[in-house]
Amino acid sequence: MKCEYGIEPMGIDTQSPRLSWRLEGKGRGLAQSAYQIRVASSREALVRGEADLWDSGKTVSRSSSQIPYEGKELVSGQTVFWQVRVWDQVGTVCDWSDPSQWTMGILSDSEWQAKWIGHGEAVPNTLLRREFTTRSGLVRALAFVTGLGQYELFVNGEKVGDDLLSPGWTDYEETILYETRDLTKLLNRGNNAVGISLGNGMHHVERVPGRFAKFVGSFGQQKAIFQMYLEYEDGSVEWLLSDESWQSKAGPITFSNIYSGEDFDARLWESGWNETGFDGSGWRDAVIVDAKQGRLTGFTGGSEAIEVIETRNATEIRDLSGVGARLYDFGQNASYFPRLKISGPKGSKVRLIPGEVLYPDGRITRASMGGMHRGSAWWEYIKASDGVEEWRPQFYYQGYRYLQTQTFPAEGESEHPIIEDLRSEVVHSVAEVTGRFETSDPLLNRIRDLVRWAQRSNMVSVLTDCPHREKLGWLEQYHLNGPAIRYEFDMARMYTKGMGDMADAQTEEGLIPNIAPEFVQFKNTFRAAAEWGAAYILVAWQQYQFLGDEALIRAHWANMERYFAYLQSKVDENGILSEGLGDWYDIGPENVSRSELTLPPRTATAFYFYDALILSKMAAVLGDEASRVRYAEKARGIRADYNEAFFDEALGCYDPESQCANALPWVMGIAPEGSREGIRRALLEDLEKRDYAMTAGDVGFRYLLLALADLGEQEAVYKIISRDSAPGYAYILQQGGTALTESWFASPTSSNNHFMLGQVTEWYYRHLLGIDNAEGSVGFDRIRIAPNPVGDLEWCEGSYLSRHGEISVRWERGEGSLRIEVEIPINTEAEIVLPTAKAKSVTVDAALERIGFEGECPVYAAGSGRYVFRCAL
Repeated sequence: MKCEYGIEPMGIDTQSPRLSWRLEGKGRGLAQSAYQIRVASSREALVRGEADLWDSGKTVSRSSSQIPYEGKELVSGQTVFWQVRVWDQVGTVCDWSDPSQWTMGILSDSEWQAKWIGHGEAVPNTLLRREFTTRSGLVRALAFVTGLGQYELFVNGEKVGDDLLSPGWTDYEETILYETRDLTKLLNRGNNAVGISLGNGMHHVERVPGRFAKFVGSFGQQKAIFQMYLEYEDGSVEWLLSDESWQSKAGPITFSNIYSGEDFDARLWESGWNETGFDGSGWRDAVIVDAKQGRLTGFTGGSEAIEVIETRNATEIRDLSGVGARLYDFGQNASYFPRLKISGPKGSKVRLIPGEVLYPDGRITRASMGGMHRGSAWWEYIKASDGVEEWRPQFYYQGYRYLQTQTFPAEGESEHPIIEDLRSEVVHSVAEVTGRFETSDPLLNRIRDLVRWAQRSNMVSVLTDCPHREKLGWLEQYHLNGPAIRYEFDMARMYTKGMGDMADAQTEEGLIPNIAPEFVQFKNTFRAAAEWGAAYILVAWQQYQFLGDEALIRAHWANMERYFAYLQSKVDENGILSEGLGDWYDIGPENVSRSELTLPPRTATAFYFYDALILSKMAAVLGDEASRVRYAEKARGIRADYNEAFFDEALGCYDPESQCANALPWVMGIAPEGSREGIRRALLEDLEKRDYAMTAGDVGFRYLLLALADLGEQEAVYKIISRDSAPGYAYILQQGGTALTESWFASPTSSNNHFMLGQVTEWYYRHLLGIDNAEGSVGFDRIRIAPNPVGDLEWCEGSYLSRHGEISVRWERGEGSLRIEVEIPINTEAEIVLPTAKAKSVTVDAALERIGFEGECPVYAAGSGRYVFRCAL
């Protein structure tokens, strides 16, 4: 059971949150015919069968997700309890579910009584504290809090929550995310203390000699806001608000930069600063900070928390020349926090330098992470005592595989500290895992690992391009990698926040910049590229396709139209749009990091068409017939202009030397009638002459895979991804890669952990397993299962956790035969396409109806349940 895609979320800031549930049960053909939702102000009321806030009554519907709350008006901070029951396909009602709950955030800006406070001057680490007392009979303590750039909250010395790097990154002049936290169990009767520690994050980025920064920019000094109400048994309420009564001091973090590191001087740590009874005589009064900033937004505007997902020990430790110089190899390139245990004299220090790639002498090179000429990055820790100390950073994460250590004696001394233990904690979003996939081919499994580690490493509060050099939300990956990552993780909240970031970044003239949040303004087409800005339209459409969720379409429709109008203003007299980057990082004769084979006019105009086409489909969802017709007509006009400019009638294709040039218009629906064979031939001939090496780059690779699959050339896709030389995934693995790289050639000077070129896993799920929406369906209400045994694969199995439940497929070859096991979730229907031309050989362990053929392949209809098919190959 979920509310706004969260399990018992806190901080809901809409009066009509949407409720969802998944059904479980055994048997075939199970479905929901009706539901009833009860919502109450207490759990006890639900137990008594009372719904004092809302009772939907029996509602005849198969819908089980995104059901809007339609009850009494809710108030800020209110905890709401709900449960649901359903009637099955024959009208039998099930038991009520166990109660679930959600907690409201602050519903009106006017309800913020607290003030933004800070230290009054720019420091790397601001500490804020306040002591207070509570009376007996405390029932509830609910806090609304955030800090910029990033914050950690402490109550009576304990860190609150497992989240890291909060709040999520946004354009702070437009939107600031806050958290709602229940502190009741952390408070004592009597004296209590609350503390907030602040770091810079993306809020303030400066360039310091010797240390790397992608850009320089600042939203101002560090600041925090804290508002807590204390509710007592007698109904009385007290407030604790951030104001001048708080104390502040510069903390022990002496350097805080999201790109170049975090330095911690433990000698400056004041034990007990966030506890009661602390002597704060050396602290100053907090300063009220200029209140000009973006709108405070709660759970519904944010993405999942970032937490420690796993801890990795070094797989190898090598001594390097120099005292205390070692290289720790953690075996996996990922986004990490290091965790250090160190002994040695007071004032001695250790420096931890992250890296992805090594020089031949075994030392780290920063070439793939910005280059040493632009400065380095590191964590640095100075000891406070002569004993053993442990430390983990607060506000700086980095992508790396290796840590190179350096130790230094205290000033005027000769004894170095000793690293007793050094581990790395994998940190990223806690988005729910939805995908499972494995085949008999270890290479395909390792390729998926490459993709998933790149996905995981770049899933913070923004889908970044890389977890080190840029950490920016380059938008082309939001849509190009969208389906691939949605099969693997529940991205609903991440993409909802991403759409908000894009809206905040939209310019007055309607442009959606290439990155969002737009922390830095790049120039020319590095700011304005149609292949990148298309994310604003395509992400909303993909959310609708995967989840049946219309909310993003409805919320952003007006701004999408503004963006399309901007594109229209940039086309030339022939209807061609050249404001783009082309098939970025394709493989041309010069093999440079830009487009060579498919230049911007082809790709930008293709996305201009696709934007119009999808807007027409969105208008149909909204019931806006006039807009549907208008955008459909616009798409037809762009299609005609595109083919006039780029289609070669004599050859029957586009550019025969470019895979992207043929694949992109074919998949998007631009290609003229009758061009199927010409485009298929052009793609295959180009691949065959290259021994199935792809030339498609960042923009084109997804469409190459989709085009070949749509043209019935699944074997060609398999040959592309399983080839064992450059360019390709196997080559990345051969070069020691453990995550996707920015370059097909795994260049040591390009990022070696990059959220790019990972669309192969979309093909894994959609075509090898064959899990997709049926034609005309969204949200997997009606499922299409059409597996494709290719190459010499012996078996393949996996699943996708849809909004209705898990869809699973396993196929396995026998001697001239194929066994296919399928599981369909409750409340859905499926059409199952068997990959055999021998329909009479089919057996199934249920009385299913064969509803037709796709070519020679028989198609069966099925309801929920598990089914086993056998057929000849």
